[in-house]
Amino acid sequence: MTATETTNQALNDLSALLKAASDPLRLQVLRLLAQDSYGVSELCRIFSVRQSGMSHHLKILSQAGLVTTRREGNSIFYRRTLPNAFTHESLRNEIYTQVDQLEISQSVVEQLEVIRNERVSSSQEFFSLNNEKFRSQQDLIASFPVYKEQISELMKTADLPSADIAVEIGPGEGEFLPVLADAFSQVYAIDNNNNMLESARVFADNSKARNIEFILDDASSNELALGEDLADLIVANMVCHHVPSPANLFAVLAKTLKNRGSLIITDLCLHNQNWTREACGDLWLGFDPNDLSQWAQNAGLSDGQSIYFALRNGFQIQIRQFIKNNAI
Repeated sequence: MTATETTNQALNDLSALLKAASDPLRLQVLRLLAQDSYGVSELCRIFSVRQSGMSHHLKILSQAGLVTTRREGNSIFYRRTLPNAFTHESLRNEIYTQVDQLEISQSVVEQLEVIRNERVSSSQEFFSLNNEKFRSQQDLIASFPVYKEQISELMKTADLPSADIAVEIGPGEGEFLPVLADAFSQVYAIDNNNNMLESARVFADNSKARNIEFILDDASSNELALGEDLADLIVANMVCHHVPSPANLFAVLAKTLKNRGSLIITDLCLHNQNWTREACGDLWLGFDPNDLSQWAQNAGLSDGQSIYFALRNGFQIQIRQFIKNNAI
């Protein structure tokens, strides 16, 4: 590319960026995408805009490099572009900084709550109806023994503040609870579905683990009843793809961690096997590792150790450690 062509390309990119940032609705969309991803139909409901109009605005934002997409089965979800992926990085970041200072209107907040509740209800309904066969369905993707040892090793090598308190979010049938109970003085098992929580309780009782308290709570809300700055370790195995807002989950769990505490997330890498929605109640088809890192960073957590491994059925698992550092 010649110098003239390079200059023209830079001018075109800058023009597209300034055009994208020149519309109030597009700025509101960027503000909303700071903490979560949404489909076109969801954005239409949130802002009371026809789909043709919203698609037009999203196309402009996409052409400017301000948003990117991910496919979830037959749906397309939009998110803000990750750092270091844009030509005019400083200007893009300044736009984000300015829109993030905007207050979200009450009408938008109300619509967001409706959508969050719909996502929560979808997940809860699945687990209420499929509690007894959850394990067999989950085993279609990855049974717990497949990643148990890797999580245990990562936990052992984590430099934790103490061995006082561990929390497991969404313990499933409770298979990892005895491991936590052996390593920590007190363990809290938290789930938003009472049937699943009872299954975990039975497994723990049969394993003679007595230092576990079972709590019915919703980790996808704005805070946990446990309080803040409490846990040395929080574990969430195959949970993120079931919650309405994984980004919000990171923020909630970060509050619950002590300084220097660790969050260990086990989940699927991004995939396109849409059958997992119906068979396993998945809301999200795995995650790009960069998404997890960005949500962690937004929540005040830094990257720690990472383990990735592929399964024979085509899925790939990521086990990620994130560390809370109040000095960040």
